[in-house]
Amino acid sequence: MRGLLYGVVGACLMLAGTVNAAERADRLKLNEDHPSEYVVVKGDTLWDISGRFLQTPWRWPDVWEVNPQIDNPHLIYPGDQIYLTWVDGQPRLNLRRGIRKLTPQVRVQPLVQPVPAIPLRDIASFLNDNLVTEDDVLQAAPYVIGGRNESIIAGAGDRVYARGMLLDEAVDQQTLYRPSREYTHPVTGEFLGYELYKVADVSVASIDADIVTLDLRKTREEVRTRDRLLPSQSERIQSVFQPQPGPELKDGVIIDVLGGVAKIGQFDAVALSFGAYEGVEPGHVFAIYKKGEAVKDPVNGEIITLPAERAGELMVFKAFERVSYGLVLNATNVISVGDELRAP
Repeated sequence: MRGLLYGVVGACLMLAGTVNAAERADRLKLNEDHPSEYVVVKGDTLWDISGRFLQTPWRWPDVWEVNPQIDNPHLIYPGDQIYLTWVDGQPRLNLRRGIRKLTPQVRVQPLVQPVPAIPLRDIASFLNDNLVTEDDVLQAAPYVIGGRNESIIAGAGDRVYARGMLLDEAVDQQTLYRPSREYTHPVTGEFLGYELYKVADVSVASIDADIVTLDLRKTREEVRTRDRLLPSQSERIQSVFQPQPGPELKDGVIIDVLGGVAKIGQFDAVALSFGAYEGVEPGHVFAIYKKGEAVKDPVNGEIITLPAERAGELMVFKAFERVSYGLVLNATNVISVGDELRAP
């Protein structure tokens, strides 16, 4: 009986130790030099503010969403004061609203904008102007065959003609896109889609058989023959993000860097080898692992690949069917195309 009692007590202690270890693993870790309070200034982001306190700044919903003082963490303004407290052994960020003086007079001034989740200026063009589509959609889209007076290049205010059937005849406002690159998976070789960038906003003036007459309303570049006509994207551009761990993926890698830079660093936008088909959504966070270098064993001459090492984190801000765009929010090493992506 005594042996049985000791066994039960030992099992309980082991279970408690396992639970405590799990709690410690899930406990949010603070930076060693974290402040006790911080006053928000113009230009801050939620990621920046959390990064002053937390080693994993993308977990700001864990310290804010259970806090009744911060009912909406996306509505924090310059001048507000963030201060640190502890609740049940976990850090919590609390909020004191900044002083806003009111005077009984009429004045006109721009509305104060809340602090964004991430630096939107670094992704604005990719949110609005880039599109990744499948091959059958691109091939079915009408294409520009020329302009008035036999011109092959046109700008805002001009009229051009496209050939083909509209993908959505109910939409009068259409967009001309130009294919820029083809994405294939570097590991599997699978075709992932064509990236297009917006050339012009157009209005459909008339349709005669398979000839579509288009009036150019706003152009980013000169319209040329072969530019493709697609319905304008009507969904609202997402600018508020709720970070959460991304799913476990097989062969998830960075496949391209947007914006024409060679090496990838903080606040660079990148294309990723997965999308909505794999369950990825805007707000998903992934850890970046730099590929291990290949070295020669000095004893037997064998080529050995060193283990991959963590090099930063990124967050998905736009997801297409098989491709996503992500923004690198932390980089501890040089990041390159082909580096692995894992759940954080």
